[in-house]
Amino acid sequence: MAITLNSGFKMPIVGLGVWRMEGKDIKDLIINAIKIGYRHFDCAGNTLSSLSLFAVDRYKKAPPLIWITRQRKAKQPMSVRLLSANERPSLWGSMVWCRAWPLFLFPVATRHTGVGTTASALGEDGVLDIDTTISLETTWHAMENLVSLGLVRSIGISNYDIFLTRDCLAYSKVKPAVNQIETHPYFQRESLVKFCQKHGICVTAHTPLGGAAANTEWFGSVSCLEDPALKGLAEKYKKTVAQVVLRWGIQRNTVVIPKSSKLERLQENFNVLDFELTKEDMDLLKSLDRKYRTNQPAKFWGIDLYA
Repeated sequence: MAITLNSGFKMPIVGLGVWRMEGKDIKDLIINAIKIGYRHFDCAGNTLSSLSLFAVDRYKKAPPLIWITRQRKAKQPMSVRLLSANERPSLWGSMVWCRAWPLFLFPVATRHTGVGTTASALGEDGVLDIDTTISLETTWHAMENLVSLGLVRSIGISNYDIFLTRDCLAYSKVKPAVNQIETHPYFQRESLVKFCQKHGICVTAHTPLGGAAANTEWFGSVSCLEDPALKGLAEKYKKTVAQVVLRWGIQRNTVVIPKSSKLERLQENFNVLDFELTKEDMDLLKSLDRKYRTNQPAKFWGIDLYA
């Protein structure tokens, strides 16, 4: 099952997030995920080198094909075209780009730290070193150039609120195809989701399970997976709580990219298309919204960019 982006390309509605996965772990994870059927991988900046090694080691004889954005036959060769964002003016961070996969732009430009580096650009005070001379509009036009050069087919935004999204629509020549944001039952952001969808921008939900144990460990946040109402729905549908939450996200017409390193969870998270939540249960889930963000990058940046 896939969503057609405004660029005309299809993106699988269920993907796999690989943030904080490194080395051999990410290599084995992606190989197992491909075997299960995943064709959509969300590559955080800190996975650049490991994904590169994976591509060279596993598919070194394969031609540069489209990676991730479309469903592909299981036996069809896949490879990665790598492009560091730092190789282009005003693009933030070191990220993995593929020719057919949307580029995601975080709403900040920081000091250039070198091609291939992944750490946050922190100043001597431990606070993110934001470059105030580069506007979001300048960055977006630089990304549009990647499309005109044929390096990517779709570009998008990440963590943009309604105002930032509205501005991007006003100055963009290439309309953003995707806005990737944190959204889950405890942080539904209904207005932002509706705004994006009204204007033809696909919403991708990062942290679609509320981060679970990982975010509790990193940020001290509470996971929706322990909610009694969700546990009751899981029993009703004979599914896991995670499967119910992911199915809710899909029925909102959002793309979901859960993260897991466990094989059985990879399989469970992928098997969410064989049931459907009733309207009454969708309404029940809607009532669980706490406007509660569970992923807080201020831990790494020394500053709350959402403040």
